[in-house]
Amino acid sequence: MTVESILVNPEPLRSLYGHIPDLTGVRIRSVNLNWRGPTMTLRLDMPSFPGSAPQEWIDAGMDTVQCQFQFLAVDGISLSNWAPPVGGDVMTTPWGTERRMKVSVRSMGMSLEFDCSDSVCVGHVTAFEIREDGSDNGRHLFRSKVDARRHTALPGTTEKTFYER
Repeated sequence: MTVESILVNPEPLRSLYGHIPDLTGVRIRSVNLNWRGPTMTLRLDMPSFPGSAPQEWIDAGMDTVQCQFQFLAVDGISLSNWAPPVGGDVMTTPWGTERRMKVSVRSMGMSLEFDCSDSVCVGHVTAFEIREDGSDNGRHLFRSKVDARRHTALPGTTEKTFYER
């Protein structure tokens, strides 16, 4: 399965990259589980900075794109070896029937597997300048006008409207 084939809303990434990048060599920033749905949201740094990034991002010295992938109807979760920072590959394969897929995230710092609906939402696309220590603290420029009005940096993890929707 390609990433593009499972995205409900590919336009935020397609408008930046001209295509949907594979999720290989990504940095997994956070894993958020929500009982509603149930859903799992992965916050990831994309593997490369887009060649056609907005001029505002280039002028501000941004060098990394981050976004969230929200997986719906999640079941059978297995997470082990969470030792951030975690870089790895997100792989999807069809599983069973009724539009389901198996997702696995493999890296040296973690192992995550679950099955879910084959419809994935991308959201909260942002750019930032990665720090020497790899952190994403500091200023973020958000692609969404709503996010840009509400935030200049990543909100705290208790901000439900950012991490759960």
